[in-house]
Amino acid sequence: MNLKTYREKLLALKSELAEERREGDEAAGVVELDQSRVGRLSRMDALQAQAMSVAAQGRRREHSQRVDAALKRIADDDYGYCLDCGEEIAEERLAFDPSVPLCIACANRREQ
Repeated sequence: MNLKTYREKLLALKSELAEERREGDEAAGVVELDQSRVGRLSRMDALQAQAMSVAAQGRRREHSQRVDAALKRIADDDYGYCLDCGEEIAEERLAFDPSVPLCIACANRREQ
């Protein structure tokens, strides 16, 4: 397992998430409710877009926390091992998402 490659991927992902967060903060801002400027349907659309942006912010925050935790596991020399069973996480799984903390078997178990 090439930890340097995974670390670089995680740092790039962290940077990407930070950029998305900056862009998303604007979309999740307060919706103007002035009826003289915006019609009722437009306000409803704006409120829906705002709610979707807030939900996306939450998902980005959770992903960012997983990335930070993975970087810490690399620093602690614990990266690539399942947090539940301690077995090695498959290379293909880490290649797809280097921030995953669980092997596929334990991730499936948690979903059930």
